[in-house]
Amino acid sequence: MPATSKDKPRVTYRDAGVDIDAGNALVEAIGPLAAQTKRAGVLGGIGGFGGLFDLKACGFKDPVLVAATDGVGTKLKLAIETGIHDGIGIDLVAMNVNDIVVQGAEPLFFLDYFACGKLDLGVAKRVIGSVAKGCQEAGTALIGGETAEMPGVYAPGDYDLAGFAVGAVERGALLPRKDIAEGDVILALPSSGVHANGFSLVRRVVDQTGLAWSDPAPFAPGVTLGEALLTPTRIYVRQILEAIRGSGAVKALAHITGGGLTDNIPRVLPPTLGAEIDLGTFALPPVFAWLMREAGLDENEMLRTFNCGVGMILIANPGDVERVLGHLGDEARMIGAIGARGRGEPIRYTGKLAGSAK
Repeated sequence: MPATSKDKPRVTYRDAGVDIDAGNALVEAIGPLAAQTKRAGVLGGIGGFGGLFDLKACGFKDPVLVAATDGVGTKLKLAIETGIHDGIGIDLVAMNVNDIVVQGAEPLFFLDYFACGKLDLGVAKRVIGSVAKGCQEAGTALIGGETAEMPGVYAPGDYDLAGFAVGAVERGALLPRKDIAEGDVILALPSSGVHANGFSLVRRVVDQTGLAWSDPAPFAPGVTLGEALLTPTRIYVRQILEAIRGSGAVKALAHITGGGLTDNIPRVLPPTLGAEIDLGTFALPPVFAWLMREAGLDENEMLRTFNCGVGMILIANPGDVERVLGHLGDEARMIGAIGARGRGEPIRYTGKLAGSAK
C-alpha cells in the first residue's frame, strides 16, 4: 500500500536547508548598520517590501536618475578562502558608486544582494557591515537588500554578492560634457591596489607561485598575501563631487575597472578624439610589478587587465587644471592629453611604466 501522509516523515524548510529564523536575525542585525547610513531623502527603514527615497528632499530641480549594478567578481573567493570578510562589501559599494559619479551624479541610495548555501550569521553580518561602511564612505544610504539561502546552488561556506545603486544629477550637469577638445588634459587619481578586477588572473598567478594566502606578501612587508590583495577598492565619490562642484571645470571622468586604461578612457571620448598617456608620469605599484613579473605579461596586457595604479581619471581644459587640482589634493597628477584620433587607436602610450620589469 502507498504510504499515507501520516506515515511520511515530517520535513520542514529548515530541514531542507533554509533557516527563516536566521534570516530574520540578520535583518534585525542589519537595521542599526543601515541607520548609520541614513541621509536626506531616506523614508522608512530596513524590512519593508521596498526601499523608499524622496528625491525632492535632496533639492534637485530637474534631475536625471543614474543607476548601476555590479559585483566583485572572483575576489569573493579570496574573502571566502581567507576568512577576511570585512572589506568585500566596500568593494561592492565602490564598484557601483564610482560608476555613478563619473556621470556627474551623486549616488543617493544602495541595495545589496547576498546569496549563500547556508546562512552563517557571523559571516553575513561582517559582509553587510562592510557594505554599510562603504555606503557611509560614499555618503550613500543603504535602504534595502535581499538575503537568499540557496542550498544546492551554493556550496557550504560559499556566498555571492551583488549591489545596486541609484544616483541623480541635474540634467545640465551630466557628464561627459560635449566640449571635450584637443589639448585637454588628463588627470589621474591613484588606486588603492588591484581593486576588484582581474582576480581570475591574480588567483591563477598565486596558484602558480605555490604561495598560500597566509604567506607574507612578496610585495608588501608586514601583511599576508591575502590581506594585501583584499585591500578594498577605493571610493572616489566625495573627492570627485567636490572637484565637479567646486571647480565647475571637469569635462569627463572614467572609472578604471575591467579593461584598464586602454578600454575605459575611450568610453567617455567623442569618436574623433583619442588619448595620449605618458606611462612615465606614474609609478607601477609593487603589487602590479609582482603580478607582471610572475605572469610574464607585457605592458599592453597589463594596461588592459589591471588599473596599474590609476583608479580614476578626469579631463579638463588646460587653463582649468590648477583649479581642478586644488579640489583633488596633492595625490592627483597629469598623465596625458586629448588629441585627434585620426585612423589610429583611441589610446596611445608613450614612455614606460615606472617600476615595471625591465
